[in-house]
Amino acid sequence: MGIVKISDAMHENLRLASNALSRSINAQAEHWMRIGMLTELHPGLDHNQICRLLIAAELDGGLDLKQLCAATQAIAGVDQ
Repeated sequence: MGIVKISDAMHENLRLASNALSRSINAQAEHWMRIGMLTELHPGLDHNQICRLLIAAELDGGLDLKQLCAATQAIAGVDQ
């Protein structure tokens, strides 16, 4: 665990989103980081597919990059 410095504007965005979605500020930031990481790693997936991928990862024990890559291929219908 570490400290990540963000701008005041981003902190305010996090605060607003976290209140609206009943998450802590840290949980909201982590959610956005997960979505962003998966979007960069798999630009062909849409938001719905990324959410399904996160749910599948949670069912498999949590966010593991190796497992996510394998699950992404399955969700996207890509042959290995």
